[in-house]
Amino acid sequence: MRAAIATGEYHLGGETFINRHIEHLFGGNTVVVCGRFRGDNPYGKPYFVRRDGLSGRDIMVAPWWLLRNRLEHGTSRLPFGEAKDALVKFLRDERVDVVLAEFGTQALALAPLANALDIPIFTYFRGTDASKAIRTERMRSAYRKMMPRLAGVFSVSRFLLDNLAKHGITHPNSTVIPSGVDIRRFAPQAKVPLSFLAVGRFVEKKAPMTTLRAFATATRDLPDARLDFIGDGPLLEPTRALAEELGVSDKLRFHGAQPHNTVRDRLMSTQFFMQHSITARDGNTEGLPTAIQEAMACGCITVSTRHAGIPEAIDEGETGFLVEENDEDGFAEAIASAIAVPDLPAMSARARHVAEERFDNHVLLKVLERHIQDALLLTPSGADQRLKRAPA
Repeated sequence: MRAAIATGEYHLGGETFINRHIEHLFGGNTVVVCGRFRGDNPYGKPYFVRRDGLSGRDIMVAPWWLLRNRLEHGTSRLPFGEAKDALVKFLRDERVDVVLAEFGTQALALAPLANALDIPIFTYFRGTDASKAIRTERMRSAYRKMMPRLAGVFSVSRFLLDNLAKHGITHPNSTVIPSGVDIRRFAPQAKVPLSFLAVGRFVEKKAPMTTLRAFATATRDLPDARLDFIGDGPLLEPTRALAEELGVSDKLRFHGAQPHNTVRDRLMSTQFFMQHSITARDGNTEGLPTAIQEAMACGCITVSTRHAGIPEAIDEGETGFLVEENDEDGFAEAIASAIAVPDLPAMSARARHVAEERFDNHVLLKVLERHIQDALLLTPSGADQRLKRAPA
């Protein structure tokens, strides 16, 4: 089976879950449809760039198509004109049997075309696309129109599916499959006592300054405690300034953005992982953070929040500790509780065991393939009808 993986940008090193699909889904029998090509094709895949510029003819007819697509489908993202013809040719030339649109917003652009070509299309909700993206009725309406066009829906967490359902956006074939982690590469090593790590963009949703203040409070009498921050973003410098203000700069190291291998190496020897995720003012939420899954695979004890899909990963008091969003005092208490666990190696081992049971991405990839194949068995025409499809 040959799958087209539809994504916004290709290649993004940080999108490990999408990259795994591109490299390994159905034995790597994949092509890529992207909105933007970033100049790197590490897997040597055939790819098509949807936004590679409009021809003169398409520019002339663009206003008509944008209006028509907005009225009919609730979105103006759909390809049209010569760009659409080129995409149709690509999908046919590459003999694509199924489309997996990473993020619901990608499915909006491709579902009508896939239907016209009789190519089953699935989408994978991961966070922003099922939180911030649905704050407007226009987008909610577009999703409602899209759902009947899909052969199935996947999500990294039950939270995201429930969030969509609150707005009447549902699909009868919906399945929760976490993004997962390579548990063979992310594995525990000897832990450095009182080592803490926070990984992620310095943005509102990650609340880095709340994390810092809670750490400073919880480790006030622990001079050997150390917190490493990996990531960059608009709140990086304010967080550095706060560290100076609190007088804890000697306990902190800011590493900036780092390659995935560097994150892995740090996680393997870290004792406590912290992520104070919150719902941003624009409605943006997590799905189920990959960093938490990776931390558990490395045997880190996680201190986080009851946010989005995080409670679906952390068993409170067994593999980590959770508090409400924006509860800085509670977060400090949770950090102190983690430090005071009587048998830290046992809790670390439980975290690793849960990661092995729930988040092995090799197993989860097979689960995804099976769900796609099972859904296609219910498709009236079947994938073997691809060559008989009429032009869109």
